[in-house]
Amino acid sequence: MRAVAFVGYKKSGKTTTVEAVARVLKERGYRVAIAKSMHAEFDREGTDTWRFSRVADAVLVRAEDTDALLFKAKDINALFSMVSADFLLLEGFKSVEHVPRVVCARTPEEVEELDGGLAIAVSGVVASRGITEINGLPVIDATREPEKLADLVEEKAFILPNIDCGLCGFRCAEMARMIVKGEKTTKDCVVLSQKPKVVIKIDGQVLPMKDWVQELVEKTIKGMLSAMKGYREGKKIEIIVRSD
Repeated sequence: MRAVAFVGYKKSGKTTTVEAVARVLKERGYRVAIAKSMHAEFDREGTDTWRFSRVADAVLVRAEDTDALLFKAKDINALFSMVSADFLLLEGFKSVEHVPRVVCARTPEEVEELDGGLAIAVSGVVASRGITEINGLPVIDATREPEKLADLVEEKAFILPNIDCGLCGFRCAEMARMIVKGEKTTKDCVVLSQKPKVVIKIDGQVLPMKDWVQELVEKTIKGMLSAMKGYREGKKIEIIVRSD
């Protein structure tokens, strides 16, 4: 999955821009997911769903117009892990620094405030003023040239693991900025590029392991299982350990 955040202040044109890009990507045959960051309560206190969410881990809602899954993700990684799509478009999420961003701005000054070294383009209200470039970034009006902005999203979108494992020598936010600048690529992310022989997940999140740790775990497990009936060399081994 690849991702881009569309960041900007209120009334900057984020929703219009995300909608335009999503429509083009869908027309091109991609599966598109949109995540929206809200600054208000979604599930109001006292409602049925609010009462259910106090006692359940997740609440499924079926209404006449749509279906919904209500749950509380423990962190941003857990939230994004719920998505299965080719492209994840984030509306808002200014604090997310492991994906590139399109800055939706009302003025050139807002672009500088929101760039953060992660911007690949500028859109929103400021793009309707005939400006073609701000701080070296292309300005694309999503209402007039949605295909052009979608082209850029196709080319530049990515999402890093956001686990700061240190295997590449950098934090994910630092690596993301270098990728945006063209100094690195996602292939430089060890977690994304390697096909590990051993994968350990804790609460669904992959635990990064250096090569020698993977080798140690592999040999230890195989050594313990080799004397047991039913063990066959070369087969995939799955072990699940529950803490409860």
